[in-house]
Amino acid sequence: MSSDTKVLYNGQCPVCSREMDHYAKASTKAAIPIRYDDLNDPAKLADWGIDSDQAARRLHLRKNGQTFVGIPAFIELWQEIPRYRWLARLVALPGINRLAVLSYDHLLAPLIYRWHLWRQKRA
Repeated sequence: MSSDTKVLYNGQCPVCSREMDHYAKASTKAAIPIRYDDLNDPAKLADWGIDSDQAARRLHLRKNGQTFVGIPAFIELWQEIPRYRWLARLVALPGINRLAVLSYDHLLAPLIYRWHLWRQKRA
C-alpha cells in the first residue's frame, strides 16, 4: 500500500466528515498511512492546487502523484483499507461502476454540494 495517499474532503459537511472519520479510524486500525485533509484548512487546501468550491463538489484522492475524483477516488481509498477492498472490487465492475458514477456525479454529490452551499449561506 502507498504511504503517500491523501484524501481531500469537506470537514464541515456532516455526511463527509462522518464518513471520512470512519475511514480514518479503519485505516489507522489497519496501520495504513492515509492523510485526510480537510478542505477548510487553507494550508492543506493549498497543497491540492484547487479552490475550496471545486474541492467541495467531489471527494478527491491523491496517490502516487495521480489525482482521482469522485467514485474513482472512493475506489482507490477502499483499495487501501483491507476491510473495504471487497467494495472497491465490486464498485469497479463495469455495470456497477457506471451506475455508481452516474448516481454519485448526478445525484449524491450535487445534493451534498447544494446542502454545503445552504449551510454556508446560513452561517
